[in-house]
Amino acid sequence: MTAAPTLRFERTLLRGGVRHLAACDEVGRGALCGPVTIGIVVVSETTRTAPQGVRDSKLLTPEARERLAPRIQRWAACWAVGHATPAEIDEFGIIAALRLAGHRALGQLTLTPDQVLLDGNHDYLTPPEQDALFGAPGPVEGLVEVVPPVLTRIKADLTCAAVAAASILAKTARDALMVELDSQHPEYGWVENKGYSAPAHIDALARFGPTAHHRRSWSLPGVVAGLESELPVVVPIEAPTNEESA
Repeated sequence: MTAAPTLRFERTLLRGGVRHLAACDEVGRGALCGPVTIGIVVVSETTRTAPQGVRDSKLLTPEARERLAPRIQRWAACWAVGHATPAEIDEFGIIAALRLAGHRALGQLTLTPDQVLLDGNHDYLTPPEQDALFGAPGPVEGLVEVVPPVLTRIKADLTCAAVAAASILAKTARDALMVELDSQHPEYGWVENKGYSAPAHIDALARFGPTAHHRRSWSLPGVVAGLESELPVVVPIEAPTNEESA
C-alpha cells in the first residue's frame, strides 16, 4: 500500500512565512460529461494532523471518501469546492474551465490564503498575461480579482495530506452531482461511471447520442447521432488517463 500522505511539505511552507495555505486539486478533467471540479482545503500552522485514512481520492472507495469528507470539512481551517460546466468547457477550453472552477472555489473561502499549493506541474489558476482570459469578450462570472502565488507540485495528491483532502472533497462533490444527473438520464449509467468513458456510457452514447451535460467539444463516441447541427469534434488538450477514470 502507498504510504499515507503527510503535512510535512505543507508545514515547511507554513514555517516559511505562509499563514494560510490553500491546497488544491481537481477531478473530472478527463470525463466525457459533467463539470470539472476543484477542491480547496486551507491549513495553517495550528492545523492538526489530517484525519486518519486521507489518501488521494482515486485510491479510496466511494464509501471511504463519503466517510472522510465531513471529517475533512471539520478539520480544515476552511474549504471550498468550485465547478465549471460542460458548456463552459466547450466555450473556453479545459484549462480555462479549470481556472474558472478554481476561482469559484477561491471566492468561497472564508480565509484569504497567502499561497496555493496545486497538484501537478501546470499553474492553471493564475490568469495569463493576455487581456482576454477566456478568448471571449465580456465578464465571466466567478473570477476572483487576485490569485495568491501558486506553487505546483507533481503527485502532491500522493504526498501532501492537504492536497489529498482537497481531492476527496472535489471527488465527493462531483460524484454527488453526477448521481443527481443520473436520475434525468439513467441510460448512461452515471451512478457507476460518473461520466467517464466506461463501456456502458460509450454504448449509450452510440445509441442515444449526447445530452446537454456532455462536452460537445470532446471526441465523443457516437456523438454524431443526435446532434441537431454539425459541430467540430476536437480532442481535449489533455486526454483522459487511467487514474482519472477511477
